[in-house]
Amino acid sequence: MSDQRVYNFSAGPSMLPLSVLERAGSEITNYRGSGMSVMEMSHRSKIFLQIFQETQDKLRRIMHIPENYKILFLQTGASGQFSMIPLNLIGKTGKADYAVTGNFSSVAYKEATKYGQINVAASSEDRNHSYIPTQNQLKLDPQASYFYYCANNTIYGTEWPYIPQTGDVPLVCDMSSNILSMPVDVSKFGILYAGAQKNMAPAGLTVVIIREDLAGHELPYTPLMMNYKTMIDKDSMYNTPPCWCIYMLGLTLDWVEEQGGTEGMEKLKKLRSSMLYDTIDNSKLFHCHAQPDSRSGMNVTFRTGNEELDAKFIAESIQAGFVNLKGHRKTGGMRASIYNAMPVEGVEKLCDFIKAFDRANG
Repeated sequence: MSDQRVYNFSAGPSMLPLSVLERAGSEITNYRGSGMSVMEMSHRSKIFLQIFQETQDKLRRIMHIPENYKILFLQTGASGQFSMIPLNLIGKTGKADYAVTGNFSSVAYKEATKYGQINVAASSEDRNHSYIPTQNQLKLDPQASYFYYCANNTIYGTEWPYIPQTGDVPLVCDMSSNILSMPVDVSKFGILYAGAQKNMAPAGLTVVIIREDLAGHELPYTPLMMNYKTMIDKDSMYNTPPCWCIYMLGLTLDWVEEQGGTEGMEKLKKLRSSMLYDTIDNSKLFHCHAQPDSRSGMNVTFRTGNEELDAKFIAESIQAGFVNLKGHRKTGGMRASIYNAMPVEGVEKLCDFIKAFDRANG
C-alpha cells in the first residue's frame, strides 16, 4: 500500500487494484507510444479497436463464456438494465418472475411492471431483507418470459448461495457486486450483467453477457439505444462506448488472471469474509444483519444496535485510516464492502480495529 492510500470500504465506486491504477497512470498521457491517452482516442481507431477486442477476449476466457453468448459494453449503468431487460425479453409471454431480495431487485421489479405482468416469485421483505429464499420457496410461473434476481445485495449484505433452477425459463441475473469473485457457469443464464464500478472498472461501463437467441424480440416501442439486437449488430459501438472504462476493465482482467482467475478470487473472497464475520460473531458489541446462511462475501453489514456507538465507531475508523464504513441510509449501522481489490491486509487491520473498539467500549 502507498503511504497516502486509505483502506476504502466503499460499496461503489470502490477501490481498484493498486497495480492497475499505477499501470494506467504510467500510460495516461502516452498509450504504448501512440502519443495520446486512451481517453483521447477515436473509438473507431485501430489502436482502440485492439484494446476493445482484447478486453472482450480476456473476459470470455476468464469467465469461460460460451460462443453463443455475446459480450456487450454499454452505458446507462446497471439501472439501465432494469428497463432494457423487460423491453427486450418480456414480449415472449408478457409475463416475468422477479425475486425481490433487496433494494436493487425491488427497483428492477417496479420498473418491469411498466411493461408486463410481473410475478413476485420470492421476497425477503418480511424480515428486512436479511435472508435469501430457498429454491423450494420460489413461486415460479412456467409462463414467465424470464426469471430475474440480483445475486448479491450490497445494502443488506446478503448473497444468493445457489443459482435458482427455473426449468426452461431463462435466468437473468444482476451480478454487479459479485461478478469475477467466483467461477460462474454462464451457460445456466440467459443474461448476466454488471455495473463495472465494484469489481471491474471505474463507473460508466455496464457489461452485459447475453445468450444470442434472446435478442431480436424487443417490444415495438423499445428505444434504439435500449435494443440488445442493435448493440449486438454494432458490437457495442452504435454510439461512442465508455472507452476509458473498457481499457481499465482490460487492465483489471490482467490482474485477475495474475491472481489465479475467478478461482483465485473466490479463495481470497472466502478468506476476507470469513475473517471479518468471525471477528464480528465473537465480539460483545457487534452483530450482523444477514442470517449466516445468506451472508454476502462482498458486503458485510453489521451494527451495535446503539446509533451513538455506531457513530463513534465510524468516526474513529476514519481516524484509523478506514473510509466509507458507514451503512446505507436505509439500514444504518456499518457496512464493509470487501470486493476483489481489497487486500487481505485491509481486512486484517479492520478486524484488529473492531476487536480494539469492542474491548474499549464493550
